[in-house]
Amino acid sequence: MTTGTILVIDDDREMRASLEHLLQSAGYDTVIAKNGLEGLEALQKNAPDVILSDVRMPGMDGLEFQLKVRETSHVPVVLISAHGDIPMAVGALQNGAYSFIEKPFAPRRLLGILKNALRMKRLEDSTILLQSRLAELTDLERILIGNSAQINAVRDTVFDFALSRANVLILGDTGTGKELVARALHDLGTSATAPFVPVNCAAIPPERFEETVFGTSENPRGLMSQADHGTLFLDELTSMPFQTQAKFLRAIETKQYQRVGETEVQTVELRVISAASDKITQRVADKTFREDLLFRLNTLDIVLPCLADRGEDVLLLFRHYMQRLSQLYELPIPKLTNDDIAALMSYDWPGNVRELQNVAERRVLAERRGGGSVRHAIERQAPLQPFPETLREAVAAFERELISRAIQDKDGRMDDVAAVLGIGRRTLNEKIVKLGLDKEALLKG
Repeated sequence: MTTGTILVIDDDREMRASLEHLLQSAGYDTVIAKNGLEGLEALQKNAPDVILSDVRMPGMDGLEFQLKVRETSHVPVVLISAHGDIPMAVGALQNGAYSFIEKPFAPRRLLGILKNALRMKRLEDSTILLQSRLAELTDLERILIGNSAQINAVRDTVFDFALSRANVLILGDTGTGKELVARALHDLGTSATAPFVPVNCAAIPPERFEETVFGTSENPRGLMSQADHGTLFLDELTSMPFQTQAKFLRAIETKQYQRVGETEVQTVELRVISAASDKITQRVADKTFREDLLFRLNTLDIVLPCLADRGEDVLLLFRHYMQRLSQLYELPIPKLTNDDIAALMSYDWPGNVRELQNVAERRVLAERRGGGSVRHAIERQAPLQPFPETLREAVAAFERELISRAIQDKDGRMDDVAAVLGIGRRTLNEKIVKLGLDKEALLKG
């Protein structure tokens, strides 16, 4: 491992060769330029740690060169001056050069100056990185609002994981903010300018899942192609059809895939962020979700807390949404009474942050008719919020379990399975596809 990279600029060939030998013997990499213009080009191409430049050169002297460097870079410049060039070197120091050394000089003294310049450069780099990351952390606090220990832990984890390109699985109940966290991971990462492609797996018909994800000859821009070099976010991961899971696993393992109906291999480079409830382990146990795919997607994981477990964050979030929604609807911000606060803190928020936002919106809109109460806003929406989704999930889970057991009990004889379930063979086949069941996997289990 080298000590660092030094850009050497001098119009004297023998001096360049001498400096190059000295620096390489001391463990440095070197980049060589004959004049200031070549030096500026080398600076853009090589990103050196320190610049060592002669003061007096044809075309562009060391002072002018140093000023050009300062316009675009914070790389320290060390100038080599002859006795008559000292006033010019002092002027360069006043304009930001790091140091100068007068000819003739002792090699040990030059190496000492370069060592100190390199140490300062790395300290400045660390400071700039820290400032950048602190700014990102401030942005993250605006996105993931709250002061509770639980949300602070989530913010720390997002902050740590953002710079990784490893796949992430986000676990949490409905309304806990899984897509918000996924977007934060992307926006704070190294591919923030690349595409972020969200997809709700439950919203894609099972029979169209593969063509939607991988594309076709008629529609080559599938989701994998759209997310190339960026992030593919798979929400409702457990709704991915079982028959598609093996192909998707191969694609993310090999970074290659084929469009539906084609043999040509496409390459892709992306990060997969997935979201699911903690029921995914049950889906693996039921053999309706591949364990090897889960391992591949679960390189890193983030567990989001329920809103009811976040204590005072409930009130903080509610005030935040009321303020934002009041601005949106151009209505006064409602004043919270003690009864309002008690209602907020005693409710269990089954729909989590999403439900709280809905209640805040109802409370703000009530200002149009003179006001209202938080308790009334909760009572009006509570039966409507999570019930339909929970019912659909319960029915699907019941059907999945019933059909799976029947297939195993009847050793895969589908006519017998349909008969014992009291449905037609065609209906049975449709349900197997819709629920993502795999007969062979069930029989092997």
